[in-house]
Formats: sequence, C-alpha cells, structure tokens
Amino acid sequence: MKYQAILAFTAIGMAAAGPLPQRVKAREVPQEHSHNIFLDLVRTSLNLNNPKKIQDPVFGLLGNAAAAAGAGAVTNLDCLQQETADQAFTNAKAAGDIPGMAGALLYRAIERNTGKVGLASVLCTETAVNPEIAALSQHQDPASTNAASINKGIALTLAKQLAAIGADPLLALESGTFAPGDLNDATAKGNTCDTADDEPGCILSQNLLVLDASEAEISSAVAGITPTKFTGTLGGPAPPVESSTGSRPFSVNGNTFVNIGAAIQRSCDIQHNACANAANSGALAGGVGQCETQQSACVAANTAAKTKRAVDFGTCGSPTILFEAGLDGRNTEAFIAEDQTSYNHGSALNIAVIAGFICQRLDDSCKAAADVVASCTSASAAAVATTQNQAAADVFNSILGVGSGAGVAATTTAAAAVATAAASTTASSVVMTITQCA
Repeated sequence: MKYQAILAFTAIGMAAAGPLPQRVKAREVPQEHSHNIFLDLVRTSLNLNNPKKIQDPVFGLLGNAAAAAGAGAVTNLDCLQQETADQAFTNAKAAGDIPGMAGALLYRAIERNTGKVGLASVLCTETAVNPEIAALSQHQDPASTNAASINKGIALTLAKQLAAIGADPLLALESGTFAPGDLNDATAKGNTCDTADDEPGCILSQNLLVLDASEAEISSAVAGITPTKFTGTLGGPAPPVESSTGSRPFSVNGNTFVNIGAAIQRSCDIQHNACANAANSGALAGGVGQCETQQSACVAANTAAKTKRAVDFGTCGSPTILFEAGLDGRNTEAFIAEDQTSYNHGSALNIAVIAGFICQRLDDSCKAAADVVASCTSASAAAVATTQNQAAADVFNSILGVGSGAGVAATTTAAAAVATAAASTTASSVVMTITQCA
C-alpha cells in the first residue's frame, strides 16, 4: 500500500512539474540527492516566484559552508531549507497545486547533511510564513541522540499537514532517513546514498528507507482531519517582467526577451500553466476553460498597461521613434523622434542615427535614470540588428516601453510628457509587475 502511494505521488508530481531541470552538481556530499522527487517538486514551485534568488533546493540540504554558495539573499543558513520550502509552498498554494504543496512539506522534513555520523543538524529558530511549514523541522541523523523518537514525531506531524491539504498522509513515511551509521566512521558517510540522476531518489529506489512509524500510527494521527480545499487564485499572480542586460533587456524567471510583448506573453503563459495544473488537480472550480479566459485577459491588460511601466526619462518626453514617409522632403520612409522638443534631430534612413542621438540626449541633457539609459543602449543595439523598417522602430519602442507613435503632428511637449509620466508612476525602477487578471 505504501509503495503504491509512492508511485501515485510520483506520477502526479511529475505531471505537475513538467520536464525536470538540470540538477545542480556543484558539490557532492552524502545523501543530498536521496529524495530527488521532493527536490524536483520544490524546484518547479520555487521557480514560479523566487524573490530571494535561491539557486536550487539542493543547497538547503547542505552544511552551511556549502549552502552559502546557493543561498541567494537568505542570510541565516540554518533556515535555508525552511525558507526554500516556505516559498515553494506559497507558490504552490497560490496555484492550487496540491502535489507542489506536498512536495514542499516533504522537502522541509528530510534530513539535512552534517559533517559527522551522529551529529544532529541545527534547527531553524525563525518562524515560517506558512503555518504548515512552520509546524515542521528536518529529520535528524539516525545515529544522533533520541533520533528514533524525534524522527517519528516529525513524520506524524508531517502526516497531519499532508492530510490537511488533501494529500496522502502515508507519504510522510517517505521523508524518513537511513539506518543509523557507525559513530566511529571517519568518512562521515554512514548508511547513505547520493545518486544525482536517480528517480524518485536512491533511498527509495535502493530500498534504503527506514520507516519512522507504521501505517496504523499514521492513520491514527490523521484521524478526524478534514482536508482544506485550496482554491488558489487561478494559478496565482503572473511572475514579473524585470529589466535585463545586453540586447535582450527583459527577463521573466531568468528567460530573456528582446520585446516586452514577448516577455508579457511568457509571464501570462506561466500563470496559465499553473492555473491549468490547479484546475486539473480538482483544486479549482471552472475547469481549464477558466484559465484560457484568464490568460487572454492577462495579456490584454498588461499590453495596454505596458507604457505605464515605471520609467524615468528625466526632463525629457517619450523617446518614441517613428518610421514614416515624407520626412524632411524625402521620397522614402525614414526614422525620426516623435518628440522633436526633447529630441530635435532630423530624420535618418538608419535607425542607429536617431536611436544613438536619443540615448545620448537621455544621458546628458535629459538626466534620465541610469537604468533607462542602459535600456536605451540595449534598445538601440537591438533595433540596429533588425531590418531597417517599421520593425526596427517597434523593437526600439517596445524595449523602452513606449508607444508606437501617432505621427509627428501629434508631438507632445516635454512638460506634458513629464506630467504624464508622473501621473502613471512615482518609481524609477524598470521592473514591471504583471497584473493578476482573474
């Protein structure tokens, strides 16, 4: 019965997680890959929104010296495992993703590596945001003092939390650890395994798991618990579009884009996928069709709002570039800055001339924000690399988050542009948060 639960959970978890990311192999210490199935689920949930830039859940299972390399903004390394689980649970809960939530709970409870057989790992003294995560601590080295009773208590508490979210409480038994090692083992390895590419994890596939409790004890512990039906928020919020560097100045969860429209589409796609997972798990009412409606609304709303991205052009107006015929008496289409008050330069057949002038003006006389100047440089490079027609103007304008323009006759003054910018934003960051469209 127990191993049937493992296989069912693995199938559900992998369907929700999608393709597995490449594993982190920066450091190999015994047993960090013993429960790979839980790391995979946490990795997928964490990647939906990772504000502290934790590199991978594997680092939360290492000793502090090794964990520091992948801790991101987490400073209390004794709590890295908890913080990783907490953020993953938050993301999975927002998506109504029960396998994702279960994975975060199970990950929080597995043993963290120490440097000696019989040495217990330090407990985190901070309180997790999610009470389900806060209720848990990690398993301890099976050769440490009172490990059997401590680990049994952890498994029973975990079973209760799993039951409360609607997951199989017997899965708590899979968070267990190995048989006690020899206290005189100078290698500090003990009875462990650490196979990076083993699914669902070598402790399970090699039958090395020692059960902390019986199935009857698990059933007794969860008796009377009514599962909470998590409705989520239609997959949770779409991840933000952030500023990047180089010729691809927008990023979403580490993926970079030249065009802000493509970045918005990617962000809304991520939200849609999370919504679909929630709907398919039965955690959301309305079915997948509700997710399709949400995705369309997400793209439409944020495309319309993209010119309200928090930018600071200093004392100058919008740096929109036009591509039109009849400019300066030309008999062919050419490029020109829409706002001739702020960027008073004649037309040119190559966008490099106009874009370069705009970027120089933003940097000197306009006194624009440094990140905006950097974005302008990226926009110029991307536009120059594009076919010299309307497409080049569109690339430049999209990267800077400005409109396509309505002709030179509609030129706005610098004062009007500054007033418009002030009304739409008070920040100077180039981070745009995608609006949740339920």
